[in-house]
Amino acid sequence: MIEIIPAIDIIDGKCVRLSQGNYSSKKVYNENPLEIAKQYEDTGIKRLHLVDLDGAKSKRIVNYKTLESIAKNTSLIVDFGGGLKSNDDLKIAFSCGAQMITGGSIAVKDSNTFSEWLSLYGKEKIILGADVIDEKIAVTGWLENSGIDMWQFISDYKEKGITKVICTDISKDGMLQGPSTDLYVNMKNRFENLYIIASGGISCIKDVEILNKKGIDALIIGKAIYEGKISMKDLQAFI
Repeated sequence: MIEIIPAIDIIDGKCVRLSQGNYSSKKVYNENPLEIAKQYEDTGIKRLHLVDLDGAKSKRIVNYKTLESIAKNTSLIVDFGGGLKSNDDLKIAFSCGAQMITGGSIAVKDSNTFSEWLSLYGKEKIILGADVIDEKIAVTGWLENSGIDMWQFISDYKEKGITKVICTDISKDGMLQGPSTDLYVNMKNRFENLYIIASGGISCIKDVEILNKKGIDALIIGKAIYEGKISMKDLQAFI
């Protein structure tokens, strides 16, 4: 059964969503992310993907107080990403209650540090973020195309011990036009032992059902829930 992981993206301490990673497309859905997190918890959700969008395009973690609030006031397993660029950032994230972190830009720009995190904290706590556009890795809050081939990128980190990957197709993210199913199936076929977490483009419950049938391990859903395209009742069969 596919694991459902709702996403909460944070700008200025507020719950927002972007389209294709464009910060100018920001739409605020709730002033209080904790309220949203509690709603997810009440429906039986166990895990949350929390992204510090301010941190993602800055040089440090920014919205750690939001992380701390959610971790302290819910029982959700929080996977945190965005702005994790140094050992200090990582310590802040874990001390504020993150149980896992996702590293994307850091894994590209400072592979030595990211690899050290993997060795120090272990494969259960460190997730590789593979944000892609045209099968190339994007970094810095998706504002920059690194030109790095996604398949080689994932393969290199698999050899270093990564077991979980969040893959977001930026062209699909926030567009409510359906996910890149073929991309995720290809990933699963190439990397059978990786826990593949699909992200971007989910538009309806049928998208969830298809990815489940295709054997994708987990799915991050954001905008489709906020826009009422998928209800938590729809998702109960997968929770």
